[in-house]
Amino acid sequence: MAGAGFGVTGFPHLVQGMGHGVRANSLIQLAVVGLGNKGGAHIKDLFEEPGARVVAICDPDRARLEENEALFKERGREVGCYTDYQELLSDERIDGVVIASPNHWHALMGIWACQAGKDVYLEKPVTHDIWEGRQLLKAARTYKRVVQAGTQNRSDDGFRAAAEYIRAGKLGRILWVHGIWYQKRESLGRVAGPQAIPSSVDYDLWTGPAPLEPLRRSRLHYDWHWDWSTGNGDFGNLGMHQLDDCVWILRKTGLPHRFFSGGGRVSWDDDGETPNTQWAVFDFGDVPMMVEVRNLPHKRGVDYMDSLRGVRRGNVIHCEGGTFIGGRFGGRIFDASGKRLEQFPGDGGATHMANWLQAVRSRDASTLRAEIEDGIGSARLCHLANTAFRSGYGMTQKEWMAQAEFHAAVEAAGRSFGEHLARNGMDPTQRAVSFSPWMHFDEEKSVYDGGDVSVNLIANALVRRYYREPFVVPELV
Repeated sequence: MAGAGFGVTGFPHLVQGMGHGVRANSLIQLAVVGLGNKGGAHIKDLFEEPGARVVAICDPDRARLEENEALFKERGREVGCYTDYQELLSDERIDGVVIASPNHWHALMGIWACQAGKDVYLEKPVTHDIWEGRQLLKAARTYKRVVQAGTQNRSDDGFRAAAEYIRAGKLGRILWVHGIWYQKRESLGRVAGPQAIPSSVDYDLWTGPAPLEPLRRSRLHYDWHWDWSTGNGDFGNLGMHQLDDCVWILRKTGLPHRFFSGGGRVSWDDDGETPNTQWAVFDFGDVPMMVEVRNLPHKRGVDYMDSLRGVRRGNVIHCEGGTFIGGRFGGRIFDASGKRLEQFPGDGGATHMANWLQAVRSRDASTLRAEIEDGIGSARLCHLANTAFRSGYGMTQKEWMAQAEFHAAVEAAGRSFGEHLARNGMDPTQRAVSFSPWMHFDEEKSVYDGGDVSVNLIANALVRRYYREPFVVPELV
């Protein structure tokens, strides 16, 4: 890899303002970076996207490169293959990059791409900590890049129609929102010691900004989500979609007045670090917003999951005159008696990539449905919730429920959360899960302040992570 001084001077072909050679009717040439489930899906979708072509792919795992290269050969196409992301950025054919790497690489790859004159489609969460958001936004603005966050629900036509219905005041004022993602997962188990890195993987490049440590879980790929140094747990993974849905429907761009979060890795004794059950409450003053993920079943010994008003993955938007239930793939609106008022079938956000490509052509970032500043704002709330969990301490259900009693809907959600944990083996009288007290984050000073001093001390250490040279998010972008 190139050194830490990587920047504008490394790319003499950088073109400010009008994109990287893209003209109104020309072919947009792209690279897809990170060839796991999401990256592979993007490649297949882009095969069908008119006016765009994938000309390069990148992954530090050569086996994944070969597997995806075969897809191009089947279509009679050639594609450049890179293990080193910085080498890819030197490829002058490339107008934009689609980044689906592990989370710890997101912001740095996005910044480097902006500096190299590429437009960017960046998967969620677009940052790994709060500080990275400021740097990523500076890069997008400084180099006039068109940067889309991969929160595809904002492009779901059903959800967009429902949002328009609600915003038109047809259900009255929004009273509370609750985003959920209940998806069963299995324990990672425990390994006896460091594991062998797959021979096809350049582990130094894969690790990048994170500490270069031995692999201490059975699987390198995907399970990085459950390691704080590379992932953001399921809250920052699938729960991130629901969090962004809730922020978008409420049209909140700032920070909440206060927030708390808690949960734990309940029932499992394994190599994962992040919670398998987590609940966060954001108090914006006018309306409470809740986001929750559950990886455990309804109770021990069964395969089915809990649901909230009939859904396991979606949002409940409760208003004065009715309730919307749904999100990705649309949803339904019911009145107070449970009678269905409207139905909004959706498409899962199938046009999200096309929306980005259209903006790349027009050079008008205002047409993006998830412009990078929005993506950074939602990711920031994710980091607040995760930091609250990590800096919290053991509480009994009675103790953490005392914080939820400020609002009836939050109190009801808290009881449901506790009942779920109890069905999976938690003793509600013991301090078996970690919760933060109410917390506050000062956006201007970028510090947690007020409340519990010891909790803030831990939380402030997580605002900006350690970077391993030379994979450093730069101070000056």
